[in-house]
Amino acid sequence: MQVEVRGLDAGYGPVPVLTGLDLTIPSGALAAVLGQSGSGKTTLLRALAGFLRPTAGTIHFGERLVVGPGTFVPPEKRKVGIVPQEGALFPHLDVTDNVAFGLPRGSQARVDEVLDLVGMRDFAHARPHDLSGGQQQRIALARALAPEPDVVLLDEPFTALDANLRQRLRAEVRDVLREVGTTAILVTHDQEEALSTADLVAVMRDGRLVQVGTPLEVYDAPADLGVARFVGEAVELPARAVGGDLVACPLGDVPVRGAVQGEAVVILRPEQLVLSCPVAVTDAQDTPQPGRGVVREASYHGHDSLVRVELADGSVVPVRVPGGTPPPLPGDEVVVGVTGSGRVYPV
Repeated sequence: MQVEVRGLDAGYGPVPVLTGLDLTIPSGALAAVLGQSGSGKTTLLRALAGFLRPTAGTIHFGERLVVGPGTFVPPEKRKVGIVPQEGALFPHLDVTDNVAFGLPRGSQARVDEVLDLVGMRDFAHARPHDLSGGQQQRIALARALAPEPDVVLLDEPFTALDANLRQRLRAEVRDVLREVGTTAILVTHDQEEALSTADLVAVMRDGRLVQVGTPLEVYDAPADLGVARFVGEAVELPARAVGGDLVACPLGDVPVRGAVQGEAVVILRPEQLVLSCPVAVTDAQDTPQPGRGVVREASYHGHDSLVRVELADGSVVPVRVPGGTPPPLPGDEVVVGVTGSGRVYPV
């Protein structure tokens, strides 16, 4: 079911948090609302759930108006499922009774169905304290899906889990939501989580949406410098237009997308940078090679290494070196090259 938000204003008392917010989520899509703490993403979730009455604007679930002039559908009548942080299961009920809570009598078949869906049928009679954090979140998802909601809201549900479990569980949750075809909205401050999980990413800042697009669009073509800095790791360098689609920066002349005049900032991603050994300079003027620098730090991560290189102008750039290749050592001289093109923004 499509979710459509238009001109939404909401806040707490006289202080507005959301201002004129517009957002459309296609039916069956998983959208991630991504933003820093205080950006307004939780306020948006509360307005969608019906826990907060907006001061202006409309919210439609499909053709149904749930918020609008003279209209406010309460939470229990919105057909919304909610997966909160840390599961929030009833400790005195077993798994079956947690999932069945709020369902009409005689719903055991539906409970069994959603427990099968999340792979927890064998734990039907376990109590929450007998389950791991990941298992509790699977039960929370089953409980949210059991009433067959039109929309599922996920409020940073993976925050309390360790890194490996978080990565595995969010992939499982994404697959379950796609299987049932329910429109879902994930609220998160984790860029990797948003990019790897969602079909659509909505970036919030100061109560407004500054960019909405696919994960590739948001990462590869940030709408502004703030988005570029926030979504993924950014290599930010001073630049100057030199004609055509080129800018001059501490890494040499770099091709860019987007119009540029005069002074600017060029944004690259660490994976666009490559290391090589410096070439001996033989010309009379001893011209330095563009991108030449000194390794200041190398962090090994198994699948890759993150190498920080200080360039001649004092800029420090991070470079990802593929796993299996020994990273250079601090103090080594290297040359940083660029693959692909950067994004350029006015200063």
